[in-house]
Parts: sequence; structure tokens; C-alpha cells
Amino acid sequence: MTRTKLDRRRDPMAKADRILGRRFDRAERLLPAVFGAWLAHLRKPSASWIRIPVGILLMVGGVFAVLPGLGIWMLPLGMILLALDIALLKRPTAAMVVRGERWWRRLLRRFRRN
Repeated sequence: MTRTKLDRRRDPMAKADRILGRRFDRAERLLPAVFGAWLAHLRKPSASWIRIPVGILLMVGGVFAVLPGLGIWMLPLGMILLALDIALLKRPTAAMVVRGERWWRRLLRRFRRN
């Protein structure tokens, strides 16, 4: 049984995939060329062998945010990398990214007004 295009639009996992894909595409365009190419390589399905350990290491590093060089910024970055491979994390990660972008835009508007 094949799924129609309309069914794929309503599928929450497909929506999360589209959201994350668009955010990664934009990040590749906005990052310097070296980092954009590195991110494009990490997104390939064959790079899951490196994506999973790096995501786990980033999340562990984020837990130890009190140490120099580590920070809380590592937690969402690790979660985003893991969400590419772990279906359970796709929807919450996509929602987190969208909420984070909205929060950032509101913060910028507030600072620009003052």
C-alpha cells in the first residue's frame, strides 16, 4: 500500500523531517563554507557512524557545563545530531528548534526597539 502525498503531509514524523531538513539547509547556507560542507557531510545517511557518537559526546559535555570549554549549548546541538538517526527525538527536536527560532526573533525585536 503506497501512501499518498496528502498522507505524508499529515504524518507528524514527515513534518518533523521537513522542519529539520529546512533548518539544516539554511544552516549550510549561512555557515562559512568549511563548516557548511562539514554539516552537509554529516547529514548524509552514511555518516551515521560518526553522527551518533558526536551527538552523545556533545550531550555528555553539556551536562558538565561548569567545566571550562564545555557549555549548555552542547545539549541542543547533540540532540539535533541524534534526531537525524533516532525517530523518537525528531518531533521534540523539531519543536525545540522552531520555539528557539521564535524566541530568538522576539529577543532581537525587543533589543532593536530599545
